[in-house]
Amino acid sequence: MADPVKVLIVDDHPMVAEGIQSILESYDDIEVVGSLTDGRDAVDQMGRLAPDVVLMDLNMPRLGGLSATEIILEQHPGTRILILSMHDSAEYISTALSHGAMGYVLKDVPTDEIKQAIDAVMEGQTYLCTGAAGSLKPKDNGTREALTGREQTILLELAQGKSNKEVAQALDISVRTVETHRKNIKRKLGISSTAGLTRYALEHGVLQGTGAGF
Repeated sequence: MADPVKVLIVDDHPMVAEGIQSILESYDDIEVVGSLTDGRDAVDQMGRLAPDVVLMDLNMPRLGGLSATEIILEQHPGTRILILSMHDSAEYISTALSHGAMGYVLKDVPTDEIKQAIDAVMEGQTYLCTGAAGSLKPKDNGTREALTGREQTILLELAQGKSNKEVAQALDISVRTVETHRKNIKRKLGISSTAGLTRYALEHGVLQGTGAGF
């Protein structure tokens, strides 16, 4: 049997942290290794606690979640960080992802979705919770051909500035497959350049995708 996933909770709201811990401790394949109230404490305790996944609040005393995320990933690059948030704007989501977070989860999601998010990032996937902003769809007049689920996922990865090789590694597919999907995405959206894809993602809030929150 595989070792349980070690999870560290970092949130300065005791009721939120206790609720999440209670949920996660009900799963046999998860071990909660700690619950902290500050980003600075999280940075200082990473070596001792050695979590696989950190559930990180954003607004905390001394050191906020984004700064803590950057420091942790610099010192412990293999760590997966899931942002916990109350906000669901594209700006919050894109900022969190640009700081290295692998996912974004609203604090009011169904209890089993936190587990889904942990499973997803442990598999190398980006996870945005479904309760924040609906599915990842282009925001236009509806005349364009719809993206498939796989194309939506790849667009999300590309919007974070990842190369074809990085997307392939994250999704465990070949570079050639990523290139094919990339061409199809460009065709469906009527975009000819990579820069255009990034601009489209920013202008249309595509990063609100499979979820959101701050």
